[in-house]
Amino acid sequence: MSTFHGLEMAKQALFAQQSALYTTGHNISNANTDGYSRQRVNFEAMNPYPSASRNRPQIPGQIGTGVQIGSVERVRSSFLDYQFRAENSKSGYWNTKASALSRMEDLMNEPSENGLAKTMDQFWQSLQDLAVSPDNAGARSVVVERGVAVAETFNYFSKSLHSIRADLQNQTDVTVKDANSLLRQINGINEQVKQLEPHGYVANDLYDERDRLIDQLSSIVNIKVTHEKSSDGASAIAEGIAKIEVVDSNGKPLGVTLIDPSGEINEISVAYTEEAMGAVTSLEAGGISILDSNGSLKGLIESFGYESDGNVSGVYVDMLKDLNKMAKAFGETFNQVHHQGYDLDGNEGIDFFEINGEGAAGSITVNQELLNDADKLAASSAANNAGDGENAGKLADMFNENLEVLGKNTSVTSFYQSIIGELGVNAQEAIRMTENTYTLRSQVENQRMSVSAVSLDEEMANMIKFQHAYNASARSMTAVDEMIDRIINNMGLVGR
Repeated sequence: MSTFHGLEMAKQALFAQQSALYTTGHNISNANTDGYSRQRVNFEAMNPYPSASRNRPQIPGQIGTGVQIGSVERVRSSFLDYQFRAENSKSGYWNTKASALSRMEDLMNEPSENGLAKTMDQFWQSLQDLAVSPDNAGARSVVVERGVAVAETFNYFSKSLHSIRADLQNQTDVTVKDANSLLRQINGINEQVKQLEPHGYVANDLYDERDRLIDQLSSIVNIKVTHEKSSDGASAIAEGIAKIEVVDSNGKPLGVTLIDPSGEINEISVAYTEEAMGAVTSLEAGGISILDSNGSLKGLIESFGYESDGNVSGVYVDMLKDLNKMAKAFGETFNQVHHQGYDLDGNEGIDFFEINGEGAAGSITVNQELLNDADKLAASSAANNAGDGENAGKLADMFNENLEVLGKNTSVTSFYQSIIGELGVNAQEAIRMTENTYTLRSQVENQRMSVSAVSLDEEMANMIKFQHAYNASARSMTAVDEMIDRIINNMGLVGR
């Protein structure tokens, strides 16, 4: 063994403890960095002296030669990452769905003094008043104005629902762009990892950034992440290239890879119909529908509306269909009853409401002739009988009569109550599921943080530990230096 072996061993110890101190400082510096995983130094004993061989020195046993840094690795649990991303996709889906339903609830504003139900109730009450005083000019004007209020409420709901759908479409487009941007960034990090790992480097900070981007992507679409070795020369603890696949709500792969280890990317694309509803015809990645996978993107599309097997469905599409159906049935039936009556001049009733186009809720208006002359309101059931308000009573009764077009045993009033009730139930379920998935995600995130996050108390303890080890190594070097100084400078002086 070399005379200076002690100095070399102390030097190796100094370097090792110094590296551990630097790593601890790196952890402390990034205690509040989003996505950062704490790192630790793995110490390894160096090969003992002498090494096993046929011509090794004949000495008893083997002598240690010190310590070295085996690796610096980040502390991370792939199982917790998988759990978090699965819950994150569910949370993204339900949070988006709850937000869309909440906006619809705010719009419909039921029950309230300003909702459609109250407006129609006031219209019904005005008809009841007209039935009592059919020749009263004031009562006639009130009926016409209440009819205008009903039509304008339908118009407002239709216009507002279309406006929110336009916002959802923009939000969908932005989300698709964000997802594709994340895919490109993740693939870019994969390319950097490919260049570093073959040289033995472990790119911990790149891994952290890649995982942070993958976490963001998991809220948009449900994904499965696996890693493939970058090269034969890579370190044993190197994570390799991330491969990202689309999975369904149960975690089963759908057969499409968003990012392939070869560097190929399957970007997400969205297309819309050209008709008035403008539903999504396709939302694909590599040929499969993203609607088969959880995430905020699915929540947006289900809210906006999508086409499946020739049928258009969706939260807002269905509400528009129901409102159009209700407005059309109400307007046409009201007109039929109005035609059966007579106005103050003894003329047969004309159309009370006018409906233009397919979107009845958006186009329904009160006949301009009635707006100009309320005397044309057909309140009487007999010609030249101004005091007869029987037809006005029939118009009021129509609100609670069953209309086959709306369903079996379903009136205009009960139909509207049913769609509002269904909206309330769906919104309540979405809010409940949002809270549940948020709780589950938070639990997994807390578990992941307990493994990967930086604890300042722990790092301070490590810093003191490595500092003491560094001081001890320095003291060891001083002791060896004094020994060598004694041998070199103080031996062989006798007799001079």
